[in-house]
Amino acid sequence: MLIPSIIGGLLIGLCLGLLGSGGSILTVPLLVYLLGHDPKSAIGESLAIVGGIALIAAIRPCLQRRIDWPSVLLFGVPGVGGTVIGVWGSQFISGEMQLLIFAVVMLLAAGLMLRGGKTSDEPPTDRTPRDFILLVLEGLFVGVLTGVVGVGGGFLIVPALVLFGRLPMKMAVGTSLLIIAFKSGAGFLKSLDQLTTDVDAMNLSVVTTFIVIGGVGSLIGGSLGSRLPQHRLKQIFAIFLFVMAGFILIREGGAFVAIDDIVSGRVPVAEGVDSN
Repeated sequence: MLIPSIIGGLLIGLCLGLLGSGGSILTVPLLVYLLGHDPKSAIGESLAIVGGIALIAAIRPCLQRRIDWPSVLLFGVPGVGGTVIGVWGSQFISGEMQLLIFAVVMLLAAGLMLRGGKTSDEPPTDRTPRDFILLVLEGLFVGVLTGVVGVGGGFLIVPALVLFGRLPMKMAVGTSLLIIAFKSGAGFLKSLDQLTTDVDAMNLSVVTTFIVIGGVGSLIGGSLGSRLPQHRLKQIFAIFLFVMAGFILIREGGAFVAIDDIVSGRVPVAEGVDSN
């Protein structure tokens, strides 16, 4: 279990350091499919892992003054509230359904990553009230999504900060890391209440290993990100998202069809129980 945790932590840290996103896209599948964790527990663990790594990764942009603090406030505060709402609502959704929602979100993220568009190299100085309102609404939406599917939301935060906040890419990455840290931390604290009644508890040793190794990976990723073209990295990552989403949809599609059959009445509920 140690080797997969080290490899997983490095991958998550590198993604966060390079793009300010993608950590949670990797974390949940790694915990569920590679380490065999229960989906409900994995979602809570992913919030702790991504939040911890993002906080470490945000140190470099903070020192380089690549953080847009108004965006942290306008996007981050509603995002924290939305995350708490999303975590509360996730208790009414099965783990399999959460993974399916996760896969759909990954496809959306891939599309956003592939979307082109030129941005300024300097932060905007002419923001309007409309820009601020869009940031608040986007922050709330991404926050709810974070809580429901256990993702930090960076793959949506970065495009939102670039498109709606009109931030340069490098500043959007740094700002995203700080927002992810706050939102994931809030979601993790809220998820602790729900997991105390779950059959499977969080594996704190795995969480700690991921954070420590991922923190190192994020510093490496941040250093590489200053040398490599962000546009090319986004394209490569988008392809990876498509592959991962396809894997989850294929893996969980059978369970989804079975649930749909029961709900629609095509298969009686009793038939879904093993007679042995």
